Amino acid sequence: MLAKLRGFMATEVFKYLFFGVLATLVYMVSRTLIFQLTKQGTLSAVLANAIAIIFAFFTNDIFVFNQETAGMATRFVKFVGARLLTLVLDLALAYFLVDTYPEIIGQFVGHSQAWVNGIESLFAQVLIIVLNYIISKFFVFTDEKV
Repeated sequence: MLAKLRGFMATEVFKYLFFGVLATLVYMVSRTLIFQLTKQGTLSAVLANAIAIIFAFFTNDIFVFNQETAGMATRFVKFVGARLLTLVLDLALAYFLVDTYPEIIGQFVGHSQAWVNGIESLFAQVLIIVLNYIISKFFVFTDEKV
C-alpha cells in the first residue's frame, strides 16, 4: 500500500496537482490581497494571474514536466500564451459574477463582496486547473525530459 502511494506521488499528474494547488494558493492569496486594496474583481484577477503564471511556469518546467533547460524561453512564451487563454475565462467570470452581477452569488452570502469574490475565484480556479493541465501536457511541455 505504501509503495503504491509513493508511486502515485511520483506521477506527473500528482506533481501537477500538488504544484497546481500551490499555484492556486499563490493566486488566491494575491487576488485576495489585491482585491482588499482595490475592491476591483477584474484588476485583482489580472494581477494575481500574472503572479501565479510566473510561479506555475517554473514549478511545471522544473518539477512537473522535468524539462531540459534548453528551450525554456520558448516554453515560457507558449506557457504564457496558453495561460492568457485561460485568463480570458477567469476575467469573464470575474467580470460577470463579481463586478456586474454579484447578486448571483451574493444572495447566498449576505451580499458580501469579499465572499462573492472568493467563491467566484475558487470556482474559476477549478475549471482553469483542468484546462491548464491539458494545454501544458499536450502543447507546452513537449521537449526532452531531464
